[in-house]
Amino acid sequence: MKHKIAIIQFPGSNTERETIMACNRVGLQPIEFLWNKPAKLLSEYSGYIIVGGFSYEDRSRAGIIAALDPIMKQLKIEDKTGKPILGICNGAQILVESGLVPGSDDYNVNIALTDNKRIVNNNVIGVGYYNTWANLKMSSTSDRCAFTRHLQPNDFINIPLAHGEGRFIIKDNLLNEMIKNHQAVFRYCNKNGNIIDEFPTNPNGSIYNLAAVCNPKGNVMAMMPHPERTVNGDVVFSSMNEYINNGNPTTNHSLSKQTLLNEYSNYNPKDNVSIWKISTIITDNIALSVEQTLKNLGCDIAIERQIHWEIETESNTQNILKNIDASGELYNSNKEFINTTKKKTYDLSLLVRQKDDVHGRIKYESLTQRFNINGLKKIKRGTIWNVSLNSGNIQHVLDQIFNTNILHNPQSHECYRIN
Repeated sequence: MKHKIAIIQFPGSNTERETIMACNRVGLQPIEFLWNKPAKLLSEYSGYIIVGGFSYEDRSRAGIIAALDPIMKQLKIEDKTGKPILGICNGAQILVESGLVPGSDDYNVNIALTDNKRIVNNNVIGVGYYNTWANLKMSSTSDRCAFTRHLQPNDFINIPLAHGEGRFIIKDNLLNEMIKNHQAVFRYCNKNGNIIDEFPTNPNGSIYNLAAVCNPKGNVMAMMPHPERTVNGDVVFSSMNEYINNGNPTTNHSLSKQTLLNEYSNYNPKDNVSIWKISTIITDNIALSVEQTLKNLGCDIAIERQIHWEIETESNTQNILKNIDASGELYNSNKEFINTTKKKTYDLSLLVRQKDDVHGRIKYESLTQRFNINGLKKIKRGTIWNVSLNSGNIQHVLDQIFNTNILHNPQSHECYRIN
């Protein structure tokens, strides 16, 4: 009898067809499962695949809104039974943001998948969405993971890759523990199987060339490239089938408890810094989606969002700002504007920035090298989340927001409170 596999889709998922075809090729029985079906029905299935795409249009950041969906609570229940759970691309981002990977006992969010950066000779030559074919080396033992049973250590597969936020970020102590645990399942390599930490071998700047990682028990894997789009990746799905046939044999590995540093400090810019707050002319669907998600979780609030540019100059600031504005690099004047209106009163304003600000770095390089703007020292990009309370206590709401991680992933972002 074929094993029923739930092909889980959220609004914006778009690779269910390829995933269903891959499952059929290896003898599994894939069944589409939409996010708004009763979550308890998942218990009827032998395994789960969260497909790729752009759930909720990657609003706030890839995977976070789907990770807060009630269906993920049920998947955590199924995880404890040892059933296999595979997240591909956007599905991998959802697994990371839900804490199912790397899989601490409390499901804390201990790693991040963030914006790509393509590095050559320590220079950023590109950020954002990128698609190619990538080579993945199997870096664990065959029986370590539910999805590697038909591969041998150091085998590598050639499969497509297509994403904008696929760069794994993991703190050194946790990464070392995961490597020791053999949770670093697949790593990017070149056509000769050599692992080189530079583009194009490493297509997104991921730490340790990570392409896929599993949880300690080996039944959950987050994989950024797309095995479902080619027969080259069928071994991932046939391994899943064998794992179920063998009774879901999880391993006895575990991770030490990680301290979740979800904190903020007050924002105090330097004296030689100019601040641009970019607002939208059109409706901001990102802010609306975040607001609605938090309301569904019990926060009675309204949210407005702005892009924050911190521009540090040496001298002649006004002339530099004029040249930057004329370049059109920092905002689209057809739908955005520099908001210079009198500050509106909010109950809470948070500035969120990437710790590794690849967007600020590449804009700086473009403005200084392409537009020849002199006197510019540094540019930092962030997002301001302005929160207004309809009811409730501000500290309680702040704690609720931080507990969801919806505004920032503490592993990849820093957070400031704006007074």
